[in-house]
Amino acid sequence: MTKILLKNAEVLGADGIVKSADIAVEGTLIHQVGKISAEWHADKVIDCTNKLAIPGLVNTHTHAAMTLFRSYADDMVLMDWLQNKIWPAEGNLVAEDVYWGTSLAIAEMIKSGTTTFSDMYFHMPQVAEAVAESGIRAVLARGMAGVAPNGEQALIESEDFFQQYHNAADGRITVMLGPHAPYTCPPEYLKRVANLAQRLGAEIHIHLSETFGEVVECKKKHGKSPIELMKDLGVLECGVLAAHCVHVSDADILLMKEANVRVAHNPGSNMKLASGVAPVPAMLKAGLCVGLGTDGAASNNNLDMLEELRLVAMLHKVHALDPLLIPANTAVSMATANGAQALGLGNVAGRIAPGLKADITLFNMHAPHWYPRHDRVSLLAYSAGAGDVHTVMVDGKILLDNKCLTTIDEERLMYEADRRGRHLVQHQS
Repeated sequence: MTKILLKNAEVLGADGIVKSADIAVEGTLIHQVGKISAEWHADKVIDCTNKLAIPGLVNTHTHAAMTLFRSYADDMVLMDWLQNKIWPAEGNLVAEDVYWGTSLAIAEMIKSGTTTFSDMYFHMPQVAEAVAESGIRAVLARGMAGVAPNGEQALIESEDFFQQYHNAADGRITVMLGPHAPYTCPPEYLKRVANLAQRLGAEIHIHLSETFGEVVECKKKHGKSPIELMKDLGVLECGVLAAHCVHVSDADILLMKEANVRVAHNPGSNMKLASGVAPVPAMLKAGLCVGLGTDGAASNNNLDMLEELRLVAMLHKVHALDPLLIPANTAVSMATANGAQALGLGNVAGRIAPGLKADITLFNMHAPHWYPRHDRVSLLAYSAGAGDVHTVMVDGKILLDNKCLTTIDEERLMYEADRRGRHLVQHQS
């Protein structure tokens, strides 16, 4: 069992306060935080002078392999983007493409301080392979569209994937079911997904109320909002991670609170696609767990959680003309502890505390934009950049060492991703 000592760090605690401390890591777990007992001896010591240690960033919603479509179809309306560009291009994907696209996403996420991500896509065994090889933590869901020709096959594959990969990679992989959205999954299909979730003991990751048009169409077709529809179909009883929730009413929020729905808020993607501004302050006030996500790199166009952290802290201020909304410490919590809770990992990660998994990101603060250090949490939220990420540890294993990836061949990865990404879209209009 490897013992690592992070010495002389400035550690962000669960209370939002930064204190000087050492962190003792034993195997996959945080052993001690603070002054380490004299009889404990480390195999490796990392000098953390001028470094801020935070719980690893948690990306609660993405479609990792969509890195292959980054910059391909920008500045479009969501449904036009999906139907005329993304879905046709995705039809060309083979399993190996998804492996390389996911690996590209993982490399980008690790280098920008993310230790856990939640993914919804297809060819999920290849996604799991990329996760297992890289050492990152992930919550994976096989995306399902009931209206698609492979809707039935997706249900079968989802069950098989859960049976084979839930708690795989030494527990770093957990599995949810991933019905895409109410507009791609008819009510009867969603009922079957809910029944499968109950039978497996799985939770559900789904897009809900992302656009105004989606909500209008749902009310026209079913006489109720997407949230109300999910309640009536039994989906909310399964434990739900709901992506976006941009156009939700006060009544929707009440239903979400009653069912303990956790929200993956994607400010960057919502802004780029002009989907709207989610009522996050109202959700937080109601006691909902709201984490942050990037969405896919085709609609963001990066997987930088620091950027989402900053956006959530600023978007809601300007939208409501209230500078007191989403202060820095709230935004940081949304990107760490709230994210872990949203993914069902709150008792595993999201905080630097003894007994939790050693998922830790170190930021190098020795740079002009980190001075003067009046408030380190404020500096993290409003000043830090992905380039400040120095070391990333997941499950006690160092995945980024002084900005260098330790488990991924970065040059080969970029070559493969570029080659495959261009091939996928070369026959598209």
